Amino acid sequence: MPYKAKRACGYPGCPRTADGRYCKEHERLMNKQYEQNCRDPETAKRYGTAWKIIRKRYIAAHPLCEECLRCGFAVPAEHVHHIIPLADGGTNDESNLMSLCKSCHSRIHMKMRQVGGG
Repeated sequence: MPYKAKRACGYPGCPRTADGRYCKEHERLMNKQYEQNCRDPETAKRYGTAWKIIRKRYIAAHPLCEECLRCGFAVPAEHVHHIIPLADGGTNDESNLMSLCKSCHSRIHMKMRQVGGG
């Protein structure tokens, strides 16, 4: 399958190209800024080092989007989603996780917002 063409990094003044919005260097920088400035402290606690280890292990075991697989498509997973959100009493147990591509993850969260969930 051919890859999508790279595009310019979205960071102002950066001459590099990227697969996503930012090049690797600026992606790390923007993620760090988001964690420090945008996430509330309670959420940041739930997604610390332990979560990163769990996420890495789960995505290695489930590298394809589970929603897309149900429809017969093999799309690489980018996110690990909590079926029952941690804020609603969910856990990091494997039975409460699913690997998703970016579009499926966004769609699920949009549905959750529409029905009043997290």
